[in-house]
Amino acid sequence: MPYPQSNLADPVISELSSPAISRSRQLLPSLGNRMVGPFVFLEQLGPTVFEAGQGFDMRPHPHVGLAAVTYLIDGELVHRDSLGSVETIRPGEVNWMTSGSGIVHSERTSSASRLKGGAFLGVQAWVALPSSFEGSAPNFTHHGLLSVPRTCAEGVEFTLIAGQSDGLISPVQTLSEMVLADIVLTSGARYQVKPDQAERAIYVMAGELEIVGRNRRLAEGAFIVLPMGRDVVLKAPAFHSARILLMGGEPFPEPRYMYWNFVSSSADRIEQAKSDWRRRLFHAIAGDDEWMPLPPD
Repeated sequence: MPYPQSNLADPVISELSSPAISRSRQLLPSLGNRMVGPFVFLEQLGPTVFEAGQGFDMRPHPHVGLAAVTYLIDGELVHRDSLGSVETIRPGEVNWMTSGSGIVHSERTSSASRLKGGAFLGVQAWVALPSSFEGSAPNFTHHGLLSVPRTCAEGVEFTLIAGQSDGLISPVQTLSEMVLADIVLTSGARYQVKPDQAERAIYVMAGELEIVGRNRRLAEGAFIVLPMGRDVVLKAPAFHSARILLMGGEPFPEPRYMYWNFVSSSADRIEQAKSDWRRRLFHAIAGDDEWMPLPPD
């Protein structure tokens, strides 16, 4: 069942899609699903193929009250932030940025990749922070390919991006219970989604899936919230593979307000963040001095 709309208290205005990413999809929030556990935002970036000279350019922008997780399948991005972090993320790696009281970051294609072009595909999700951590100091961590837990058995490749699931524990230091996983099912393979989390959702990134026992197929681009407390078995069709993103976690007891890139349990904190950004009171990014204006109220 969808999470009640009242638990995300303001409409969302987002500017995360690069104009060159023609096939970006924003899955969360939507009219029917405002939150899934602590997750308030999910976007697929791509797939696309950049020509030489093109790339992904997300100008410096602020965040408060959330953690942003970026995971790539193709291509690369250079993350820069107001803490001084500079990190290139590549396929299978994880960037986890906790904004807490406030951070500014940018994400761009590297100069080397921009010269030659190439394929690009990834996902970014935002996780609302528990109210007690909304004012914490910001931080950023990068997790390389070898540190991200993976298993491969019976036609299922399971990559745990964050949280705990299927006997794996991610090294990402989250502040609430959750799961975020990239799952590839080969022809005819099955995967059982266990009710380890109170709220769970799946997104079909590629291919299609059958929900076993429910006579239902999910096409590419489908995003559904799974029934609470039940095992759900997913099956890839014969002679075709499928790629899904699994996300979920425990809901918070209080609602979340969300405006642009700001998330908080306090509407006043959102207004303060808007004022601080207009007045350019956030710390800047060394070497990336562009500025993204607030969208209209």
